[in-house]
Amino acid sequence: MLLRIRRASKTYSGIPALIDADLDLLGGEVHALMGENGAGKSTLIKILAGITAPDSAAIEIHGQTVTLSSPHSAHSHGLRFIHQELQVVRHLSASENIFLGQAYPTRFGFQVRWKQLHQQAEQVLARLGIEHIDPRRTMGHLSPGDQMLVNIAHAFVGDDLEHARALIYVMDEPTAALSEAETAQLFRVIGRLRERGSAVLYVSHRMDEIFTIADRVTVMRDGRVIDTLPISTITPPELIEKMTGRDLQHIYPARTEAPSDQVRLDARGLFTAVVHGATFTVRVGEVVGVAGLNGSGRTELLRAVMGLDRLTAGELWLDAKRLKGHSPSTAWLEGIAYVPEERRSQGLVLSRSVGDNLTLPQLASLSIGGWMLAHGRERQTSQNMGAQVRLKARSPAQTVRELSGGNQQKVVFGRALVQPPRLLLLDEPTRGVDVGAKVDLYQLIREISGHGTGILLVSSDLPELIGMTDRILIMRGGQLAETVSSEGLTSERLLALCYGNMDHVGSKDR
Repeated sequence: MLLRIRRASKTYSGIPALIDADLDLLGGEVHALMGENGAGKSTLIKILAGITAPDSAAIEIHGQTVTLSSPHSAHSHGLRFIHQELQVVRHLSASENIFLGQAYPTRFGFQVRWKQLHQQAEQVLARLGIEHIDPRRTMGHLSPGDQMLVNIAHAFVGDDLEHARALIYVMDEPTAALSEAETAQLFRVIGRLRERGSAVLYVSHRMDEIFTIADRVTVMRDGRVIDTLPISTITPPELIEKMTGRDLQHIYPARTEAPSDQVRLDARGLFTAVVHGATFTVRVGEVVGVAGLNGSGRTELLRAVMGLDRLTAGELWLDAKRLKGHSPSTAWLEGIAYVPEERRSQGLVLSRSVGDNLTLPQLASLSIGGWMLAHGRERQTSQNMGAQVRLKARSPAQTVRELSGGNQQKVVFGRALVQPPRLLLLDEPTRGVDVGAKVDLYQLIREISGHGTGILLVSSDLPELIGMTDRILIMRGGQLAETVSSEGLTSERLLALCYGNMDHVGSKDR
């Protein structure tokens, strides 16, 4: 037994976040921790990390009673953490982020030996099988997936994966921003940790991952541990029911009516620094998916439509009107809303309230005479949008940073819907979101499209793309390679199309 927790409890402002939680981690096992956002998982992890002091808890590591009073204390007792949200310093290099909190190699005790630091960073990355990241590049210039790989590398600094003593690794949504190949590489590293006797506490909302890699699973709901059992003794639907208390057999809600024949978005020959000649349409009420491998140009396609990336050639037409001088501000004015890939760094002002974030793009319409904010109107708008997206927050005044990942994503969704959009751009809308919140978001997408909004949906979750879209655009190497109908499509065939397997020929219809 590497870790034992008994009767862990924590209350915030009189509201219990964790209630008498028990957890055992065995050496040589991957132990999944499952539950909806707000179930208590993050609070339990923060207690283990020494970030949050429990109201009560008995913690044993390697059979010894310990007090985890700080992150340093947790580290000294053999706990290592890979957190769900990116913990990076964007203006520093990958090398500096990998060794953040460690002593850099120096000359004369004060001059950093940069060449040696970069070489050491390359060695850490190589141990994880990561060879494509230049450790000298600043984090702000890396993709979210590569930033997460650097984050993961940071957790392994100073640990010998082959010979060190058994440690305890806590991984909170580590694959949320990773490609399939990167995820497979991480799983190989986890396999090595398991073989040497380490314990891995693995948090993920991706059922396929849990049933691929976990040995046991602990389910939490409403701050309590509901059950702990071998993963081989439960099915995905049974696990979902334990997590939610609901039977969610049908995750993807059925479309109630077919899309219109009217074209909402007409993109003609779009060129940016990454996208090369993309031509496609989105009809009124249609949900069009965008699939592709990391680096294929799927995110950049949405950025071009939103006006975030400059068009070097091509035209955008919205309801038969050509968009000129296109920019994010004009896009919002034209009724184009955007939910970005990385909610914390790209979609939210974490230090501000739920209400501030919900109404941010609509301040002009919520002001008096265009210069003084109508606070009552803003508050009512925030409350209405919170209810529409089923947001769980104490009030619109609560700081967004305090919300769970799923509720933060609902804030981003709600902001996009304050003024009903004509076109909604969604980039990885359910990344890092629990299954209950996913169902809420899927239902919201169906309702929005049912009212006539055209939707362009980027996702690396292939079943999600197939279950929620009418057609799927396949991006390869910055080019729109083909367009296929979602009806009858399988995940295997869609993945083959993303890789460019020409045994499957899709439609060229716009």
